[in-house]
Amino acid sequence: QVQLVESGGGLVQAGGSLRLSCAASGRTFSSYTMGWFRQAPGKEREFVAAISRSGGSTYYADSVKGRFTISRDNAKNTVYLQMNSLKPEDTAVYYCAAKGLGLTYYAGSYDYWGQGTQVTVSS
Repeated sequence: QVQLVESGGGLVQAGGSLRLSCAASGRTFSSYTMGWFRQAPGKEREFVAAISRSGGSTYYADSVKGRFTISRDNAKNTVYLQMNSLKPEDTAVYYCAAKGLGLTYYAGSYDYWGQGTQVTVSS
């Protein structure tokens, strides 16, 4: 089992940047594929990005491709989401999640979830 805690959210102007972090408990972090999802008010949770266990493969939603970068540091049990060129439509609660082998955008495949961190982008 793994526990996930997100941090790094906040208020930023459009065009700005934020870096989210997700710290995982346990000694088996490197055995998990990690993902970031987001949920805006009144909308369903949507996939943002995912990274393989080694960090060698990544997968992005079209809406963030070229602006967001997912990375991980297995020595620090942490996954990151660097968000650049932020837009008001990026405003949401951002969640990190963990699953076994295989990159996927499907939220139902992820077994563990953090509590989320709020990102607000003002115009």
